Amino acid sequence: MANLTLTGILEKMTGKDKDYRYMATSDLLNELNKEGFKIDIDLEAKLSNIVIQQLDDAAGDVSGLAVKCLAPLVKKVREQQVLEMTNKLCDKLLNGKEQNRDIASIALKTIVAEVPTSSVAQSVLVSISPKLIRGITTQGMGTEIKCESLDILCDVLHKYGNLLVSDHEVLLGALLPQLSINQASVRKRAVSCIASLASSLSDDLLAKATIEVVRLLRNPAIKSEITRTNIQMIGALSRAVGYRFGPHLGDAVPILINYCKNASENDEELREYSLQALESFLLRCPRDISSHCNQILHLTLEFLSHDPNFTDNMEEDTDDESYAEEEDDESANEYTDDEDVSWKVRRAAAKCLAALIVSRSEMLSRLYEEACPKLIDRFKEREENVKMDVFNTFVELLRQTGNVTKGQTDFDESSPRYLLKQEVPKIIRAVNKQLREKSIKTKVGAFSVLKELVIVLPDCLADHIGSLTPGIEKALCDKSSTSNLKIEALVFTRLVLVSHAPSVFHPYIKAISAPVISSVGERYYKVTAEALRVCGELVRVVRPNIEDHGFDFKPYVRPIYKAIMSRLTNQDQDQEVKECAISCMGLVVSTFGDHLVGELPACLPVLVDRMGNEITRLTAVKAFAVIAASPLHLDLSCILEHVISELTAFLRKANRALRQATLGTLNTLIVGYGDKIGPAAYEVIVVELSTLISDSDLHMAALALELCCTLMADKRSGPNVGLTVRNKVLPQALTLIGSSLLQGQALLALQNFFGALVYSANTSFDVLLDSLLSTAKPSAQSGAVAKQALFSIAQCVAVLCLAAGSKKCSSTVAMLTDILKADSSTNSAKQHLSLLCLGEIGRRKDLSSHDHIENIVIDSFQSPFEEIKSAASYALGNIAVGNLPKYLPFILDKIDNQQKKQYLLLHSLKEVIVRQSVEKAEFDDSSVEKITSLLFNHCESEEEGVRNVVAECLGKIALIEPGKLVPALKERISNPAAFTRATVVIAVKYSIVERQEKIDEILYPEISSFLMLIRDHDRHVRRASVLALSTAAHNKPILIKGLLPELLPLLYDQTVIKKELIRTVDLGPFKHTVDDGLELRKAAFECVDTLLDSCLDQVNPSSFIVPFLLSGLDDHYDVKMPCHLILSKLSDKCPSAVLAVLDSLVDPLQKTINFRPKQDAVKQEIDRNEDMIRSALRAIASLNRISGGDCSHKFKNLMSEIAKSHTLSEKYSSIRNE
Repeated sequence: MANLTLTGILEKMTGKDKDYRYMATSDLLNELNKEGFKIDIDLEAKLSNIVIQQLDDAAGDVSGLAVKCLAPLVKKVREQQVLEMTNKLCDKLLNGKEQNRDIASIALKTIVAEVPTSSVAQSVLVSISPKLIRGITTQGMGTEIKCESLDILCDVLHKYGNLLVSDHEVLLGALLPQLSINQASVRKRAVSCIASLASSLSDDLLAKATIEVVRLLRNPAIKSEITRTNIQMIGALSRAVGYRFGPHLGDAVPILINYCKNASENDEELREYSLQALESFLLRCPRDISSHCNQILHLTLEFLSHDPNFTDNMEEDTDDESYAEEEDDESANEYTDDEDVSWKVRRAAAKCLAALIVSRSEMLSRLYEEACPKLIDRFKEREENVKMDVFNTFVELLRQTGNVTKGQTDFDESSPRYLLKQEVPKIIRAVNKQLREKSIKTKVGAFSVLKELVIVLPDCLADHIGSLTPGIEKALCDKSSTSNLKIEALVFTRLVLVSHAPSVFHPYIKAISAPVISSVGERYYKVTAEALRVCGELVRVVRPNIEDHGFDFKPYVRPIYKAIMSRLTNQDQDQEVKECAISCMGLVVSTFGDHLVGELPACLPVLVDRMGNEITRLTAVKAFAVIAASPLHLDLSCILEHVISELTAFLRKANRALRQATLGTLNTLIVGYGDKIGPAAYEVIVVELSTLISDSDLHMAALALELCCTLMADKRSGPNVGLTVRNKVLPQALTLIGSSLLQGQALLALQNFFGALVYSANTSFDVLLDSLLSTAKPSAQSGAVAKQALFSIAQCVAVLCLAAGSKKCSSTVAMLTDILKADSSTNSAKQHLSLLCLGEIGRRKDLSSHDHIENIVIDSFQSPFEEIKSAASYALGNIAVGNLPKYLPFILDKIDNQQKKQYLLLHSLKEVIVRQSVEKAEFDDSSVEKITSLLFNHCESEEEGVRNVVAECLGKIALIEPGKLVPALKERISNPAAFTRATVVIAVKYSIVERQEKIDEILYPEISSFLMLIRDHDRHVRRASVLALSTAAHNKPILIKGLLPELLPLLYDQTVIKKELIRTVDLGPFKHTVDDGLELRKAAFECVDTLLDSCLDQVNPSSFIVPFLLSGLDDHYDVKMPCHLILSKLSDKCPSAVLAVLDSLVDPLQKTINFRPKQDAVKQEIDRNEDMIRSALRAIASLNRISGGDCSHKFKNLMSEIAKSHTLSEKYSSIRNE
C-alpha cells in the first residue's frame, strides 16, 4: 500500500506545476517520518534520485523541503543508496552550478548529521573525505567551494574524527597550509576544522601540528593577519585538546607574551588573540602552565590599562564624596573613537586575569598584593563592556577568597581575607564613584561587587554605611532606574542589614527607610518582594531589643506598617509578594505591636484569613510563631481560639513542612498564652500529635514530644490532659524507644517526656518504670532488642528516677543491683539493661550511699559475654563520675592490680575522663599524676585495643591539664618503642576538638614535632601521624596551615603502594598475600579528602592527581572508595585541574565499572563490588558535570559505553537523581 502511495507522490514530484511539486514533496516528508515506513529496493533508487533532483528545483521552497526529506530518508534506505547520494552531492558541490552549491552543502551536512550507524558512517567518510580534501587543496578552486568544503569537513571531523584515524596525516597535511592563505574566510574555517580534528589526533600528530603553527609564528616575515590566524589556531588547539597541549606550552607561551609586548601599536587584535590563547592555557593546562603564571600575571596587569589613545589626567584619589564630580566624570567619558579597538585588549586581559584567579588558588595572597589594587583602579574604565568584565574579574577574586578561607576563623597577616580587609576603604571609594555614573549597567555591576564583598567579609562595611547610603538612595529613587538595578540595590541592602550590628545604621535610617518603603509600592513583583524582605530586616535594626531606648523608632512604625498592610490586604498579586508581606507583617507586629494597639484588630484577622488559604498557610503559621514569641506579650484574644483550631487541624495534613511549622507555633503559643487556651483544646492537640511520634520521621517526633512536654508542664492543663497523654502518647513513646534509629534531639525529647510524665497528674512512677523496663524484653515478633535501644531505655530510666525524687531513685537502684546479684552468669537483656541503667543514674547522681555498688558492678566483668562486660565497664565509669573522690582511686588501684580486667577498667577510666573533659571539671593534681603515669605504663601494650583506649584517655586529660600533658607527650615522641610513639600521636589526635580549648595555644607551637613522625620508619607511627593530621584538618585547620608545604609531599608519599609492606603467608594448601600498607594508604587518602574541605588553598591538586590519585583509583577496594570521593570533590572545586588529566583517569574508572566477581564469589563480595561500581559512577557523574569534558574522546567513549549497557545506565541515572 505504502509503495502505491509513494509511486503517486513521485509522479507528482516530477510534474510541471510548482505547487503540485511542493505539495507532493510535503506528502513525501510526512510518509518518511512515519514509524512503520518500509520501501522496495526498486523504488529506493528512484526515490533517492528524485529527492536529489528536487534539490535543484527552481522554486526555493520545494528544494528546502527536499533537504528536510533527506534526514529521515538516510535512515530508511540501504548503505549503497546513501553512498550514491553523497557522491552526487559532492559532485554538485565541486563541479556544479554556482546557484546549486549552497543547497548541496546543506544537504551533505544533513546526511553527515543523520547517518544511522557507525558502519554506514565509515563508508560515507571513505567516500567523501578525498573529495572534500580535493575541494580544499586543488589549485584554482574558488574560495566559496573551499569554504563550503571546510565547513562540511569540520562537521565530519567533529562527529566522526576518531573513525578517520588512518586519514589523519593526510587531512592534517591538507589543512595546515590553509592557515597561510590570503582569504580570511578560508583561514577562519581552517582554524575550526583543525581544532575539530585535533581532539582525535594522536600525540605525535598533535605535536606536528603545533610545531608547524609555532614555526609560522616565529617567522617575522609573515603578514600580520596570518600571524593573527596562527595565534587563534594555538588558542583553538588548546581548547580542543585540553591538557594534552601541556607539553607545547614551553614553546607557545613565550611567543605569545612576546607578541603582546612587541606588536605594533595599531595591531590590537594580535594582542587580543594572544591573551585569549593564554586564558585558554590557564584553564585547560593548569599543571604545565604553573611556571609561566607570574609572567602572565604581569602581562595581564599591564594590558588591563592598555589605552594608548587616551590619557587619563583626572585626579584619582579624591576623597570628596559629593556629587559635584558627576559632570566631570561624564565629560571625561565623552571621548570616543570608532576605530579605537584597544578596549578589546583590555577585555581579553580582564578575562585572562579571571582565569588566573579561578585556576590558581595558591596565588591568592600574591594576587591581593599585585592584582587587587590594579583592578580597583580600573573600575574607572571608560568602555562599559570592559568595565563589566573588570567587575566580574573582581567578583571572581572575592568568590575565590570565600571558597579558600571557608570555615577558617582566625587570620594572620598573609591570609587572603586579612589582605582583602585592608583594601575595603579603597574598594568602597572606587565603587561609590561608579554608583554616581549615569549608566544603569555600571551601577548593577557595582552592586554585584558590593554584594559579593558582604558575603565574603560580612562585617566589613561598618565604617562605610554613610558613604554608601546616597548610592542606594539614588538607585531606588531615580526615575531612570530599571527594576534589575532596584533588585540588586535591595538585595545588597538586605545583606548589609543582616550582617552588621543594628547601631551602625541608626544615623542613616531616615535616608535608607524612605526609598525602601516606597519600593514596596512598586508594580514589578520581584522588586516588591525584595523590598518587603529588606523591610523585615529594617524592623529588626530599628528596634533591636524591646528594653533598649537608645534610638527613637516611633516615626518609622506607621509608614512601615501602612506600606506592608496595603500589600497584605491586596489579593491579586504574585505568591512571592504575598508570602513576603505575611512574614514581614509577623515581624512588624511582634516588634512594634505595643505601638499598634489600635491597628491589631484590623491586621491580625487578615493573617488568620491567610492561614485558611492553601498557598499562604505555611508562611502564615510561621508568622504566628514570631508573633507568639514576641517579648511584648500582645493581646491576641480576638483570634486565639480560631488560630488554635486551625493549627490543630493542620497536624493531620500530608504536607511535612506544614506539620513541622505547626508544632513549633503551637508550642510557642501554649508557652505564651496557655491561660487563654484551656484544657479542652489541649486534649484535642494531644490526640493529633500522638500520631506523629514514630521513628519514620525523628525530627517530627522530637517536635511532637516537645509540644507534649509543654502541654503537661502547664499548671492549668488538668487531669484529663494527663490521662489523654497516657492513653495516646505513652504507647507511641514506648514503641519509639525500641527503635535502633533513635538518637540526638528525638532521644532528648523522649527523656524529657518521661521526666515530665512523672509530674503529670496521677501517673504512677512504678507503672512507668515497669513499662519502660519491659520494652527491653525480647518479643516473639521482632526478636531481641537492638543494642542502641538498650542505651535509650537506660537514659530514660535515669531521667525518670531523678524526676521522681531520691526515695524512688534509691529503691530503683536497689532493685537493679538485686538483678545483678541474682544471676550474673546468664547473658540476659535484663543484666545488660540493669548495668546501663546504673551507669546512667550514677552519672547524674552520687550512688556512694549504696554499699559496695562498685564491687557488684565489677563482678559482672567475670561474665562470659562481651556485651555484659562492656556494659559493666561503662557503668563503672559513669558511677565514678558521680563521686570522683571515692571511685576514681578504686578504678586506678584495680587497673594496677588486675591484669586480666585491665582493658575493661581502662574503658571505665575513659568514661570518667571523657565526661570530665566535656564538662570542664578539674581533677586534683595527685589524681592527674596517678592517671598519667598509669596510662604511660600501658602505652606499649601488645593489644591494639588497650593502646587506643590509653591514647584516648591521654588526649582527653590533655584537654583538662594541657600544661602538664603536652610536654609529657612530646618527651615520648623519641621513645625507642614504636607503639609508644604511635600512642602519643593518637593521644594528640584526641586532644584536637572542634570547640576552642586552652590546649590550643600550648599545642600550636609543638604540633609539628608530632606530625613530622609521618617520616617514621614504623608504619603504625606513620598511620597515627596521618590520622592526627586528618583530625587537625577537620577540627582546627589553623593549627596545621603553616606546616602543609612540608607535610603534603610526605603525606602523598604514604598513598603509594610499598612493595616491602606486602608479604605472603603460607597457609599450607594455598598462599595468602597480606598488604600491611593498606590501612596507611586508606588513611592517607582520607586525610587528603579532609584537607580539600578545609585547606584547599594549600593543596596543589595538579601535582596530587597524577600520579598519586591515579594509582589510588587502581588500588584495593578500601582505597578506591575514598579516591572516588576525592575525585568528585576535585571535579566540583578544581575542575580545570581534573580536566587537564581527564584522559588518564578514564582507564581505572572503566576497569572498576566493568569488573565482575568470580563465579563462586560470596554474597558479601558481590555487594562490595556493587558498592564499588556505584561509587565509581558517582565520580563519573561529577566528571560529566565539568564543562569542557567533551574534549576528551576517551571520556566520551566511556559515557557512551555506560549509556549502551542496560545495568550501568540504570545505576547511573539513579545516581544522577540522588
